Amino acid sequence: MTTSQDHRPSTRFHLPHRASAKHPAPATPGTPADGATPAAGARHATVVGTRIGAADAALAGLRVVLGFAFLWAFLDKTFGLGYATRSGKGWIDGGSPTRGFLSHVDVGPMASTLRGWAGAGWADWLFMLGLLGLGVALTFGIGLRLAAIAGTAMMALMWMAEWPPAKHLDSGAASGSTNPFVDYHLVYAIALVALAAFAVRSRLGLGARWARLPIVERNHWLL
Repeated sequence: MTTSQDHRPSTRFHLPHRASAKHPAPATPGTPADGATPAAGARHATVVGTRIGAADAALAGLRVVLGFAFLWAFLDKTFGLGYATRSGKGWIDGGSPTRGFLSHVDVGPMASTLRGWAGAGWADWLFMLGLLGLGVALTFGIGLRLAAIAGTAMMALMWMAEWPPAKHLDSGAASGSTNPFVDYHLVYAIALVALAAFAVRSRLGLGARWARLPIVERNHWLL
């Protein structure tokens, strides 16, 4: 015999299944895998995000090669290694690194000014310190922003000393360039700017360590 209570609808609610050690909750998208923590996932993402790629390697190669070009110019002019500077005519032998180049400037809007700088002690020191500083900065990947500023100024002055447009725009006098506008000084300047824009803090060199120095962290222009 049944009563009216036997036909009442059930008022029980089915609670969601709680996770336990025996029955872990199913993973949802974006949830770290079993045993992983959000911190571990963040560290993994950081490692993946800082992986060295082909572009980083290419910039590092450009930086080192360009740095060696400046370092070699400094060494050759200092010791007279027999390439651009003959043996016995180096800076340590009493030769002037600027006289041979600037004394032959005959074309361009700064010709007379640059000839006046030829052989001056201050010009020799600035030029040689510039070559050394650029070589060290680029080779090791430190101070690339300063290197870009100083190097671009140096390349601009040397471009004006050779004055590539001379052969085409002046009286026919030969200039030091085989191109009426683009020569290696302009290419070097653009490369310096590109390195300052994209290669600071690089781990392929000392850039990352340099950026963590307290003085550099306070003065980003030293990067």
